[in-house]
Amino acid sequence: MTAGRIRVLIADDHPVVRQGLRVLLEVQEDMDVVGEAADGTEAAAMAAELGPDVMVLDLKMPGMKGPEVIADLAARRIPARILVLTSVTDPAAAEAAVRAGAAGFLYKDVDPDALVRAIRSVHDGNMLLSAEAAGTLMRRGAERGAPGGLAALTGREREVLGLITRGRSNREIARALNVAEKTVKTHVSSVLAKLGVQDRTQAALYAVARAGEHGWDTRDGDYLPG
Repeated sequence: MTAGRIRVLIADDHPVVRQGLRVLLEVQEDMDVVGEAADGTEAAAMAAELGPDVMVLDLKMPGMKGPEVIADLAARRIPARILVLTSVTDPAAAEAAVRAGAAGFLYKDVDPDALVRAIRSVHDGNMLLSAEAAGTLMRRGAERGAPGGLAALTGREREVLGLITRGRSNREIARALNVAEKTVKTHVSSVLAKLGVQDRTQAALYAVARAGEHGWDTRDGDYLPG
């Protein structure tokens, strides 16, 4: 393994998929495949043992299901970024995966080059959803309704939301914006109230799902202009 390269763990119960992903990723100059898992339980164990930067995870596997794997790693504070790669088209699947802690959600018909870019993007701290998944989340959010929406946010609140979407903690946001952590907490509470969501994950989903409406660039996290 070479220092500075992205360490990727592949988790899928189909050998042909794992082999195809390995071939694709091992020719990338900045990636190393550190292991392959054939079921969810093995994926969780290997993530703890191998410490990958990114796990490419199928949702529907024997043993622990995808969202269970994601939640388990989050509970044990294993820092691997999770990029879901699935053929599951259930409208609730993307929301369940991201609420559990996934950093990205793509379908298996994704272009190989787009998948490689997605791995780099989630490794860099971004949240990334396929257009189909984002559309589904947007519709589900609209069904729940929001009292103010993005238009109701102040410039500072949009900055905070952008950093939430990049997975930053309150302490990290405070450092980035050069304000007190208590101030950040106040902004976060206001963002949640204005968007009509219950937690940071829902706020991030809301922002990512609506990025396309405003022409924002979701690749670098700076798509919530002041």
